[in-house]
Amino acid sequence: MKDERTAAGDFGTPLIWTRAEPPKRRQSPLERDDIVRAATAVADEGGAEALTMAAVARRLGPYTPMALYRHVMSKDGLVDLMLDAATAEVPVPAEPGPDWRADLRGIATESWAMAKRHLWFAQLVPTRPPLGPHMLRRTEFQLRVLVGRGAALGEAVAYVALLDRHVFGGAQQEAEEHAMRRRLGIDTPERLAAAVNAVRGVAEQGGHELLARWMEEPSGPDMDEQFTLSLTFLLDGIEARLPNREGR
Repeated sequence: MKDERTAAGDFGTPLIWTRAEPPKRRQSPLERDDIVRAATAVADEGGAEALTMAAVARRLGPYTPMALYRHVMSKDGLVDLMLDAATAEVPVPAEPGPDWRADLRGIATESWAMAKRHLWFAQLVPTRPPLGPHMLRRTEFQLRVLVGRGAALGEAVAYVALLDRHVFGGAQQEAEEHAMRRRLGIDTPERLAAAVNAVRGVAEQGGHELLARWMEEPSGPDMDEQFTLSLTFLLDGIEARLPNREGR
């Protein structure tokens, strides 16, 4: 008979997805969704580093961290629930449409927007297995789009991984830069511009003429525009490897 460890995929400890939420107690109206919402608010405000069971308990009110464990098993279980709840914000069509590029671009763009709303997401998503129901649904849709366009299943899995690495890798960089600017006190556009101008002399003294010129008057695509540009590059590359409409 399979034990919980085997059922959980041998991840060492049972996953939250193998455990039903415990029944509500009369003396405590606390539910799993309440905990996830509070944890999301804590991480939205303070980043992934601010997420502790104690901070979430304080956010909820008269609860101890131990009261939370009954509903989420562990901090890992809470992170799994948070990641899946955030993924639910990404609209996933019921069926692939006639334009495979539009389907994949839509998922990637909505995922990028979600990850920018929740900067902690990209920091935490590589730390947990992507097995939540909304995460699985999102991935399955992307695979259906690519397989329906003629990609072998193994190729489709690789292409989805590349797209997600682009989306969440870029979002992780944004999250880390945001945390760095907050630590250094340059977390407004005005302070950031002043900091760039202040270090322009370092570039000039080092003989880096082009960098110094750019620092004097920064220009070029912003982060969102860079994301869109590089997403187009990826889709172009995938298209070049897909079979033509007549098949290989």
